[in-house]
Amino acid sequence: MRKVILNMKEQKKYEVIKKLCDSGGNKQRAAVLLGVSLRTINRLIAQYRIDGKQAFTHKNKGRKPITTIPENIKSRVIDLYNKEFYDTNLVHFSEILNEHYQITISAETIRLWLLELNILSAKAHRVTRRRVVQKLKSMKKEVSTSKQRTDIDNQIKRVDYPNLHPRRERSAYMGELVQMDASKHIWFGKHYSYLHAAIDDATGTIVGAYFDSEETLNGYYHTLDQILSNYGIPYKFLTDKRTIFEYKKAPSKTEDTFTQFSYACKRLGIELQTSSIPQAKGRIERLFQTLQSRLIVEFRLHKIDSIEKANRFLPSYLKKFNQTFALQVDNNKSVFELQPELKDKNLILAINSIRTIDKGHSIRYRNAHYFPTDKHGTPVYLSPHTKVRIIHAFDQNLYLSTNDQIYAMQVIPTHKSVSPDFDQPVKMIKPKKVWIPPMDHPFKRASYQAFLQKQKHRAEYSSYSGA
Repeated sequence: MRKVILNMKEQKKYEVIKKLCDSGGNKQRAAVLLGVSLRTINRLIAQYRIDGKQAFTHKNKGRKPITTIPENIKSRVIDLYNKEFYDTNLVHFSEILNEHYQITISAETIRLWLLELNILSAKAHRVTRRRVVQKLKSMKKEVSTSKQRTDIDNQIKRVDYPNLHPRRERSAYMGELVQMDASKHIWFGKHYSYLHAAIDDATGTIVGAYFDSEETLNGYYHTLDQILSNYGIPYKFLTDKRTIFEYKKAPSKTEDTFTQFSYACKRLGIELQTSSIPQAKGRIERLFQTLQSRLIVEFRLHKIDSIEKANRFLPSYLKKFNQTFALQVDNNKSVFELQPELKDKNLILAINSIRTIDKGHSIRYRNAHYFPTDKHGTPVYLSPHTKVRIIHAFDQNLYLSTNDQIYAMQVIPTHKSVSPDFDQPVKMIKPKKVWIPPMDHPFKRASYQAFLQKQKHRAEYSSYSGA
């Protein structure tokens, strides 16, 4: 006969009813002892006479609830997390299970399963990490072999809490402050790449993001282009002190800095503030922590393995990300100004370089020689030694600016494509009319020269062209 095990409450009922049946005691007294009615006492006596001690156990004892998740599902979820999604926070992991594996489990349930195995989320709180560390240390005292102690030490190192950035209050208005930075990480594939990103301080909205092979002016220009196109002109940027934004040896905080990006900000009226302390721009630093947890997993799921594919995927992902995490702020609380016209923006986000006309009336730029041309494509021969400004526009077109004129630029091929003596005559195609910015445009050479004149320290960096 199987042994019947009762808890304290069931054992008390059993002893009272057994004594009542064996000695023929008072039912009213038994009802008072158990705190039940006389009818219940009669029912318990009847059950005891039929089933004996077994009558006092709960009928569902030993059975699993109908809502219990099967063990094979639990094992699969834990296996997926350990092998493929170990760097994913649990809320995101729960969303992935629902979307890609048709497994609907709450993040809290997953957390409890993993805690049983001393596995923590990549974004676990400091208190949770400390609690698990204390649990592992107590387990270490109970084990006997050195291998077991070494394994527990390795577990402690993995779960010990990292350094965290301090919090600060948000800006009052959307567009008042935009934090900008780049993160070097293995986002996809096996090689490092750089994610340039900008986040609005007031709402936490990612307003621009772009991948490049290095932290470059091109990456920040594409990020700024997204901000201007989708939101408008912000009031202030907060960045680190890279030479893309300013030189470390600027004479004073009140003077402008000789960089291409700072000149673009000056033309747009954006204040550029820099800081060498990561905690000063904690919102963008925490954003990269979140993206390194979530975006890498999304890249793996969508088979993204190149910068081109990543940049095509980003707009749809950022829209989904902002809908989930960004704060909703009324339109009247935005201080973004109207974006510039497309032609103006194309020349604002440009690389400016000072060059000298050589004795062949041409300019050398990026390992090629060019002739300045008018809007009809006719070469213009400027005097040798003339100082000119090259404008490498955002759409990759090239313009040349002198004090009183702006020209297009035409590359000079190293060899003729057709020989007049050995090839058949080719019908000449009339060159298309080229759009050239008018002289009343604010980005002519004189304005750039005036910008340089304000920088007393630029002589130290006069060789820098940004090309």
